[in-house]
Amino acid sequence: MKKVVVAYSGGLDTSYTVMYLAKEKGYEVYAACANTGGFSAAQLKQNEENAYKLGAKKYVTLDVTAEYYAKSLKYMVYGNVLRNGTYPISVSSERIFQGIAIAKYAKEIGADAIAHGSTGAGNDQVRFDMTFLVMCPGMEIITLTRDGNISRKEEIDYLNAHGFPADFAKLKYSYNVGIWGTSICGGEILDSKQGLPESAYLKQISKKGSEILTLGFEKGELCSVNGKKYGDKIEAINAVEKIGAAYGIGRDMHVGDTIIGIKGRVGFEAAAPMLIIGAHKFLEKFTLSKWQQYWKDQVANWYGMFLHESQYLEPVMRDIEAMLESSQRNVNGTVSLELRPWSFSTVGVDSPDDLVASKLGEYGESQKGWTAEEAKGFIKLLSTPLRVYYGAHQEEFEND
Repeated sequence: MKKVVVAYSGGLDTSYTVMYLAKEKGYEVYAACANTGGFSAAQLKQNEENAYKLGAKKYVTLDVTAEYYAKSLKYMVYGNVLRNGTYPISVSSERIFQGIAIAKYAKEIGADAIAHGSTGAGNDQVRFDMTFLVMCPGMEIITLTRDGNISRKEEIDYLNAHGFPADFAKLKYSYNVGIWGTSICGGEILDSKQGLPESAYLKQISKKGSEILTLGFEKGELCSVNGKKYGDKIEAINAVEKIGAAYGIGRDMHVGDTIIGIKGRVGFEAAAPMLIIGAHKFLEKFTLSKWQQYWKDQVANWYGMFLHESQYLEPVMRDIEAMLESSQRNVNGTVSLELRPWSFSTVGVDSPDDLVASKLGEYGESQKGWTAEEAKGFIKLLSTPLRVYYGAHQEEFEND
């Protein structure tokens, strides 16, 4: 029997894929769930039980959460990466690392084929296919949902007819939950004129009023939350998420260009990413030079775009990561944020590398590093190119 590894999430498309390949195509199916922080222990246990019910020969959970943080998330924080200035590239960035984990497992067991449940109308098909093509050259890629343009109803009917109770039809929205946020598709999102109702969000608002949240950073990495030190960065992110989600912080709607060219729209809730990036960016304003901030922003924008568009394996990404990491050597300190329902604001920074607290002067108050005459001379020299130009083109003032 041929071996096939199915990238199994427990959702409708991958459940259908496992059963169909096992029952109709005679494959020896290995269901592999690559966990990047979005599954609870209970969900993983349920996935395992369901995989065997669907006909899988073997089920495995591949936990790559720590790798995902070390090789991607920390660089997205270093770069304050928000796609189109809005979306923290939540679950979409996880797909690459899920794909890499699945590819490694397929090679390890000597699989003949590798399968995923992506449709032909989204970004994930690109992320999975490209990763498999690069890492598993020559291995067959099977995509039943995409190739047959199979509807949700057809998949549900097939599963029900073969003894697997599928409740997927009851879901108005589809959710992708991850350590870096939850994406929400379907429902009102399909109508450009509408937004999501409160009931669409998985995490409901439970706090009123306001509170101060303090986040500590060492060389750009989150290291403490409200004074508590964290060696495990995933635990620190989860702690921030729990606090921020109670206020409904990090909810928004992202509209952007998909890899395949059509426009896409997705709702999301991502309290931890928005709070961590917001605090980190604020700290950088105090600790980085003007040109460090400028050039870091340029490469970070490309890093986010390449990550979103399935170019993580492009060698230049390692070069960008090196630059981003180097830029963080003085990004140290504690940031205070004020949280309130649906929003937050930056309050202040306590940093040993604070460039605002310079002995040369206080903005708008007094100068200590230069004299008044030196200031006037500097300004006169700075104006020289403009005085030269307009000395020869006085008519431009008159035309205005």
